[in-house]
Amino acid sequence: MNFSAIGDKIKELRKLMGLSQSELAHGICTQAQISKIEKGDVFPYASTLYLISQRLGVDVNYFFDIGTTPRIDYVQEVSRQLKLARRNLEYEEIYQIVKTEEKNALFLQNRKNLQLLLWHKGIYEYHLNKNVSKAFKLLDDAIQLTHDKVWSEREIEISLSKGIILFEEENLDDALSIYEPAKEQLKLLPYLQDDTIKSRLYYNLARTLTRLGKLDQSIRYCKQAIDYCIERDNLYLLGELHYHVGYNYELKKQIQIAKSYMEKALIIFELQMDEKYIQFIKKKISTWDVKN
Repeated sequence: MNFSAIGDKIKELRKLMGLSQSELAHGICTQAQISKIEKGDVFPYASTLYLISQRLGVDVNYFFDIGTTPRIDYVQEVSRQLKLARRNLEYEEIYQIVKTEEKNALFLQNRKNLQLLLWHKGIYEYHLNKNVSKAFKLLDDAIQLTHDKVWSEREIEISLSKGIILFEEENLDDALSIYEPAKEQLKLLPYLQDDTIKSRLYYNLARTLTRLGKLDQSIRYCKQAIDYCIERDNLYLLGELHYHVGYNYELKKQIQIAKSYMEKALIIFELQMDEKYIQFIKKKISTWDVKN
């Protein structure tokens, strides 16, 4: 067996996922051991290689049969397209992608890849067909494909999708019962491949709390998410979070504080050229100015 070939593939996949050697090694072995494996100096124990393969999202056989294993970059591209469509609320696009890939052996023969399709199938079943029960069945099935004692990052993402459906259906207490455990599980993850998951979770948690009239709690979660976004140099949802803080203060009749947050949100949306939010916030601020 060519030790360096396996080490090269581990290094390639690790870098594709944006993991450091220490992050890959966490809970599996030492960083020094990963370094030796990648250099081809040592061959990993079977148990170690299995855990590495799980963290990298491939079957362990990938390292032994590289020539016949489908390329991981194809799955990553499909995942990227689904993520983009999900963020842009392009549910018809999600439907088309899932339909294209659901007979692809690359997805059917790998639990994590199949999970990706089931997750997004659940999303479009709700948003396109308004079939709540079928959507939840698909999302639950997706989680069960990989679920263990500690939730994975993707399992938390899928739970977030369930919470959003409950929120849209005005089942607010049930939505909270999804978000709160997800928040606790998120704390158990040693690192996040997608930094935005925390801000998205806190934003949706805050929206639910606002609907329930728990404005101070909502503000607190928004502010925590804002701090997190700034710490990570990530603009995603930063405008929405500032807007939502302002909206909460508006509901509390504290208009000056509300206005200050709305103005910050406006600056961010102008940078992002989000005309929908820009015009809406400008109109709201001008209404307040007229009243004053």
